[in-house]
Amino acid sequence: MNHMPFPRRTGVGVGVRWLYLLGAALVGLMFSPLLFAHGVEAGDATFIEQASGAQLLPFIYLGAKHMVTGYDHLLFLAGVIFFLYRMKDVGIYVTLFAVGHSVTLLYGVLSETNVNAYMVDAIIGFSVVYKALDNLGAFRRWFGFQPNTKAAVLIFGFFHGFGLATKLQDFTLAEDGLVANILAFNVGVEIGQLMALGIILIAMNFWRRTDVFPRQALAANVLLMSAGFMLMGYQLTGLYTVS
Repeated sequence: MNHMPFPRRTGVGVGVRWLYLLGAALVGLMFSPLLFAHGVEAGDATFIEQASGAQLLPFIYLGAKHMVTGYDHLLFLAGVIFFLYRMKDVGIYVTLFAVGHSVTLLYGVLSETNVNAYMVDAIIGFSVVYKALDNLGAFRRWFGFQPNTKAAVLIFGFFHGFGLATKLQDFTLAEDGLVANILAFNVGVEIGQLMALGIILIAMNFWRRTDVFPRQALAANVLLMSAGFMLMGYQLTGLYTVS
């Protein structure tokens, strides 16, 4: 769902700075150790494995922390809201994403359904590519039709949830308080998502008010697509090299 931008004020310098910041963030990601270790920090991992009984606040914190530092989820969300101007539309799409990843996060952990982490994370990388192409209007030009954007966000939300589940499945979780702790982790994920989304929306609103946003939007989505391909490539490499 792409909306035509509102008229905006002159502000070339501001727009260029936002574009440079996005480019710098993606270049930093390329060389960041997070690309090769997107998971749970050692201290947090120790707590998760030693936790027994309901530990609601710590698991809420861990869920929020994981989402705020989850660059793959944030890149997808940034693509989803890139051309959404009405808060009603933002709310609908973010809710669809939240429902999708909540369902598979809870199901994946509580049912102990194992999925290949590399394959799921490669699909998550593809979701970033898909959304960037959608923002660029590629599907309408290439195939003559526009895929249902709401369905796409929900479906990719399912995969993002399984991605979160694979991180928790790496640990031996105590049965005592498991359901409560996983529900708390999911609540934390939603809190972290709202926090990150608020920051992204503030930055986007400043950028949209500049007169160069329409031109820079093209470059920004190309950068977004490049980041998605980079994430896909790393995960597929892991899939075929790790036995």
